Amino acid sequence: MVTVHELDIINPANEDLVATVPTTSPAEVDTAVRRAAAAQAGWAALAPADRARLLRRFADVVDAHRGPLARLEVQEAGHPLGNAEWEAGNVRDLLEYAAGGVERLNGAQIPVAGGLNVTFQEPLGVVAVIAPWNFPMPIAAWGAAPALAAGNAVLLKPAETTPLTALRLAQYALDAGLPDGLFQVLPGEGPVTGAALVDHPGVAKVVFTGSTATGRRIAARCAERTKRLTLELGGKSPNIVFADADIEAAAAATPGSFLDNTGQDCCARSRILVQRQVYDRYMELLEPAVKAFTVGDPTDPATLMGPLISAAQRERVRSYVREEAPAAIRGDAPTGKGFWYPATVLEGRPDDRTAVEEIFGPVAVVLPFDDEAEAVRLANATDYGLSGSLWTRDVGRALRVSRAVAAGNLSVNSHSSVRYSTPFGGFKQSGLGRELGPDALSAFTETKNVFIASEEY
Repeated sequence: MVTVHELDIINPANEDLVATVPTTSPAEVDTAVRRAAAAQAGWAALAPADRARLLRRFADVVDAHRGPLARLEVQEAGHPLGNAEWEAGNVRDLLEYAAGGVERLNGAQIPVAGGLNVTFQEPLGVVAVIAPWNFPMPIAAWGAAPALAAGNAVLLKPAETTPLTALRLAQYALDAGLPDGLFQVLPGEGPVTGAALVDHPGVAKVVFTGSTATGRRIAARCAERTKRLTLELGGKSPNIVFADADIEAAAAATPGSFLDNTGQDCCARSRILVQRQVYDRYMELLEPAVKAFTVGDPTDPATLMGPLISAAQRERVRSYVREEAPAAIRGDAPTGKGFWYPATVLEGRPDDRTAVEEIFGPVAVVLPFDDEAEAVRLANATDYGLSGSLWTRDVGRALRVSRAVAAGNLSVNSHSSVRYSTPFGGFKQSGLGRELGPDALSAFTETKNVFIASEEY
């Protein structure tokens, strides 16, 4: 394998070179781990209130720079400006929420005979966060914010195509007063920089978000070292529309459920399951909704969908949908430079590749079903189990189907999957563990049990 010493960061909307970023060698990873371990010892020794105060200050610095962060995200990831502004604000929110948990990271007092038994939640040490390119800022903060709050140091490896916002966040952490070395960003290729982090004996835990195939390889390497691991992997999420639903509302909400971030979202509702008796009406309503989803210049505030991240990703999407293939609905996309691909809705069969594999682009497949049992069977007919939606006016059905669908995050009459205050993670091949929510900090701690004898010996 040829070692790359610099990463060229390309604007997906126009293919311009945005920046060139040096990569991190395995030797530099080793140095970073040692620096992080030294910083972590002092960080963990801080009074919880002081640690929380510094994290809130970090959140304040991020908030003051939401505009520059968002514009940088537009350049490196091609996200529409409105999306990028939300993502920068989400980093702030994640830091504030994690800071609120620092002083509530409580142990327990357990009644026992002959003394006092208490538990402590001890930080792990150095945590590696390997973040993806689809949501570079928020997903980096999913791991970094609670890990820091729990008293750990964090080494963040951003994706090769989107390191710029991560590097900026590391500078903001220093500006806020976090100790030098506590939060470091290590750009580089996965097989080099990422592998060095995963394999390093000084890294206590790995948090990875990305493809299921890469997640399996990381899990195998962590298993060899008995290293703690959280995985957030792929998805092929269903959007189930029952005949008793508000069909107009369901159709209107559908474009955003699979076109947000140009479909590069592991929670994208790219399998649309519609009860047969309302199928035709739903499709009539869906076409104008999809075609009204504005595609274009990410810097334009009116834009809802930008380009794909790279030429390679566009080729991957094309491999699922031949250009001459008939599509039930096909939207528009800019021509010329940029990695553009139009919104596409296919009518297919349950065993089609497009119905069971993660495409990671603005493509959805629509399948009819006859009854509740068939809807559940189709929803579960995939290796993934990350998210999903169902549309119905029947509360009993909403509860039954939510319990029956094998996915970690379900929404009823909504496509909302992720909130920083609720747990997030997948079933089956969609990952291991949970992120976010009130227990997020605990995932970055070890439970220590201490017994103090009360009787004299």
